Amino acid sequence: MQSQLMRTELIVTGTGFPMPDANRAGPGALVRRGDVTLQFDAGRSTVQRLTAAGVRTEELSAFFATHHHSDHLTGLQDLVLTRWNMDRRDRAVPLPIVVPDGPCVDFVNWMLEPWVHDVEVRRQHSGRTTAPQYALEAFAVPGRDELVEVWSESDGDDNVRVLAGQVRHEPVSPAVGYRIETPEGVIAITGDTKVCPEVARLADGADVLVYEAMRFSVIKSENLGRDFVTDYHADTTLIGAQAEELGIPTLVLTHLIPGPTTPEEKQLFADEVRAGGYTGELIVADDLFSHTLGNADD
Repeated sequence: MQSQLMRTELIVTGTGFPMPDANRAGPGALVRRGDVTLQFDAGRSTVQRLTAAGVRTEELSAFFATHHHSDHLTGLQDLVLTRWNMDRRDRAVPLPIVVPDGPCVDFVNWMLEPWVHDVEVRRQHSGRTTAPQYALEAFAVPGRDELVEVWSESDGDDNVRVLAGQVRHEPVSPAVGYRIETPEGVIAITGDTKVCPEVARLADGADVLVYEAMRFSVIKSENLGRDFVTDYHADTTLIGAQAEELGIPTLVLTHLIPGPTTPEEKQLFADEVRAGGYTGELIVADDLFSHTLGNADD
């Protein structure tokens, strides 16, 4: 990889949350630079969104999970199985799966067990000599005041590395966000979290911050007994205040709760972030929104 000929691209593969939405896949984001292709979380329909983005599952360099909530992981089995099905019959390249130590490890170790009969009949029928493979890479959860490198790839003077840091999604524990550093800049992905100092540490100096977003004003006014969800998500107004304080140039909202279905509803997310004081570039993302760091004409 030569940095002067490269660009780093973010593609939001899913902007939804557990409530099904015909237009919003489950949470996920892709970051790619040259041959490095990294997927963060895999909610429902992730494989379809990757396909729409022109990315084959066999091309993925690694997968990263933020936490073990089902809406962030239900697409991982599909991703691993599709990667195997679509690859050559005589090879299976293990997908590195990078997760915080804890319940995510159990999920990954168990996730293919329901498919053992499916895999075996496909192998027998097609003459395959392989089975689906992955390489689980669990990392110790960092302390609240630190970031740890969990993945990297170097080519000459170029380096792409991924760091993890704790976020605040209790009672879900652990929960982490990721910081992706490339020669073109820094992308931070919060995963699910409250607005908290840990996010500030993760996103310090970032060019792009991908932040989960909830309109607390709506959730609390619904009177449906769901106020508890505000305990562990990020309020739009507080997001705006934090992103402005950090000087984030580009803020991308995802995991949108409640899911907007009209331009007017999307604008309400933006209005509340602006009310918090944010003055930078603001995107209330739809699935497959993309943003490029570096020279897009290279």
